[in-house]
Amino acid sequence: MRVPLSWLREHVDLATDASPEDVLAALVRVGFEEEDVHRFDLSGPIVVGEVLEFVEEPQSNGKTIRWCQVDVGAEHGGVRGIVCGAGNFFPGDKVVVTLPGAVLPGPFPIAARKTYGHVSDGMIASARELGLGEEHNGILRLVELGIDAPVGTDAIALLGLDDVAVEINVTPDRGYALSIRGVAREYSHATGAAYRDPGDRPWGELQQPTSGFAVAVDDANPIRGRAGASEFVVRIVRDVDPTKPTPAWMIARLTLAGVRSLGILIDITNYVMLELGQPIHGYDLDRLAGGITVRRATPGESLETLDGKVRTLDPEDLLITDESGPIGLAGVMGGGTTEMTDATRNVLIEAATFDTVSIARTARRHKLPSEASRRFERGVDPLIPFVAARRVADLMVEYAGGTLDTETGGALFATVEQKAIALPKPFTAALIGVEYTEAEIVAALEMIGCEVEDGPGAPQWSVIPPSWRPDLTDKWTLAEEVARIEGYDRIPSLLPTPPSGRGLTSAQQGRRRVANALAAAGFVETPSFPFTTEDQNDLHGSASGAHLPSVTLANPLDGQAPSLRRSLVPALLQVAHRNAARGLTDLALFETGTVFLPAPGVRYGTSFVPPLAVRPSASALAALDASIPPQHRHVAVLLAGNAVPKQPGQPVVAAGLSDALAAVQTIAVAAGVAIDVAQGERAALHPGRTGVLSVAGTEVGYIGELLPAVAEAADLTGRVVVAELDLDLVLALAGEKVVAASLSGYPAATQDVSLVVRADVPAAAVRSALADGAGELLESLRLVDDYRGQGLPDGAKSLTFALRFRAPDRTLTAAEATEAKLAGVAVAAERFGATLRE
Repeated sequence: MRVPLSWLREHVDLATDASPEDVLAALVRVGFEEEDVHRFDLSGPIVVGEVLEFVEEPQSNGKTIRWCQVDVGAEHGGVRGIVCGAGNFFPGDKVVVTLPGAVLPGPFPIAARKTYGHVSDGMIASARELGLGEEHNGILRLVELGIDAPVGTDAIALLGLDDVAVEINVTPDRGYALSIRGVAREYSHATGAAYRDPGDRPWGELQQPTSGFAVAVDDANPIRGRAGASEFVVRIVRDVDPTKPTPAWMIARLTLAGVRSLGILIDITNYVMLELGQPIHGYDLDRLAGGITVRRATPGESLETLDGKVRTLDPEDLLITDESGPIGLAGVMGGGTTEMTDATRNVLIEAATFDTVSIARTARRHKLPSEASRRFERGVDPLIPFVAARRVADLMVEYAGGTLDTETGGALFATVEQKAIALPKPFTAALIGVEYTEAEIVAALEMIGCEVEDGPGAPQWSVIPPSWRPDLTDKWTLAEEVARIEGYDRIPSLLPTPPSGRGLTSAQQGRRRVANALAAAGFVETPSFPFTTEDQNDLHGSASGAHLPSVTLANPLDGQAPSLRRSLVPALLQVAHRNAARGLTDLALFETGTVFLPAPGVRYGTSFVPPLAVRPSASALAALDASIPPQHRHVAVLLAGNAVPKQPGQPVVAAGLSDALAAVQTIAVAAGVAIDVAQGERAALHPGRTGVLSVAGTEVGYIGELLPAVAEAADLTGRVVVAELDLDLVLALAGEKVVAASLSGYPAATQDVSLVVRADVPAAAVRSALADGAGELLESLRLVDDYRGQGLPDGAKSLTFALRFRAPDRTLTAAEATEAKLAGVAVAAERFGATLRE
């Protein structure tokens, strides 16, 4: 919310020397967040001048300029010659002249300069050049603003360009602060300054005719059992002149508040909305067909809103209608058929109270956030519509030349009942941790507008919140208000002692170990969005490349990637492509993230939205859970380019499968499991260079080299290797705890063994057999050679393993190590017919 200080001063006593920073500091004390300070970025001398005469001079470029004589007052040099390219002013017009030394927004410094054969001693300014909007319809003529000031008058002060606005962040529960009225009240709370409520007007001034114009609410589809509109106030102003100028001070305030000027009628409705927090809508009365009915949309209805878009309506949408059909989305945006234009002569003013949930859902459904919906969905003071409607009418009478119709009008009334809240007297101090006195609590609540009733000897107060605070609903919110008003600085900075036994879960610890281990091994983590295409899901998400179901988003951020991913590899390829395009070709990347694995034939997602005011039932929660596809957390790595760059004494070493296997081993150690590798096949990977990863016989992922065509599609040259594992499954197979092995102080005994087996027997299976047979003395077992060729039978291979044995309590003898090794060989012989190579 942007708050011009000149506007704020009208409703609260603000010191004349109060700086924007002082005002922000006061508002921060009562719980607002400081955002920014906004000014008109210009400086003088900028004065009122009178055009005495001009000569039009056609130029060779086809443009016609005017060589003007402009009187800027004796104190500013008298008559000055100024070149101007605009053609919308006349001799005798009062204009805004920026003299040499002035600086306009941009910044654009003004100096005397030679142009078109003349020395232009200043510049005649337009509204856009002064920062008063985006329209550039020529020179700003003061007569169009209803201003007749003496020549030489400071135009900065005259036009309100010396004003400044502070911007604060308003949280969703404090919608009352989306108004000058609300912010002025809060400034008063912070400083004790006298506050003048612009909504405090005698009821006699507000009474209006309730007949002559039909207004009705016909809500056949209430949300939460509440009608869409509880109040609807109509005032009529006749014989307005929409071409009259908006006062300069109003344009300046609207501009500082972030609202551009759109003509006197719309400017007035926006001005009152900002002042009182009540959204207002104006209709061209002569374009209405009959009375107004507030109702829900019917299937098939549509509406062209003020932004020119035709919107298909939902049965939950709350509409403003007349006999012709929909003329506006209630509380969100009006329709084009009844908008106010330069031809409008009679205006119908609407000020209403709409249901917050209805407005919020409509604005989100149509992706149509507006200043009106922003306020309605946070809650508007139900006692302010009559005040706001009359305020708009008064301003239209004063500045648009209209006449208030005292005979015709309409209104729907609603009884505003604020339920009393029981606040136990010891509760606030116990909750906040500050020993507030009873007098302080009562004073704080009364300051924000509550009525506090206290019976003799009663253990609690009965508190009635003010009508503009719908967020005060229970004793907790009342206690928070006491803490806010009395000052957060009174709350002690003491951290509570955390209960024992809390912290990261076993799965969280495991995921963190894996990520840290990969990062320590030299991989770079690259988190990415979980969006991809069905083709990428089919290629990387299934072993065969066959089509598998994907979750398709109803409203994707990127229409070219509308599906949720089944694999992390496509995202890693995108990152690799981006880096390669920037000259970074040696890549070692990893990501841990969620993949989405929908079951075939199951439709996920739901249009069911549980009520906001009550806890969903167990069946509703179960239905919501069932609407979410299964999600597994995976870890994937990608290597491309060189693992070891070229350097003195060291040739280049390209990244390959051995590096990816090392990454898998890093994951295995961090997770506390043993991962086996067996040859396999996948659609995106090179045949013969693809492995299946498993833990204790359960498949957990894959590893391999990408097909050249797949790598080239990502503009990657050379070999690209990837590995992907189901991290949740790996950690589940590891069990709850990872126990570090004890270190033995005794020396190790090493043995090598070469076994001849059939060529189709996986080395991992032979390794597993050796490990099973060697027993507990075996500390390490790794494959060091795979030989196929001369000296071996056809269809056979020789696998050489290096074994390391160690005992925890003694030094092993060579005989003990040999015995353990031969025991492993026996198991390998039993399972695969392995023989020792001679």
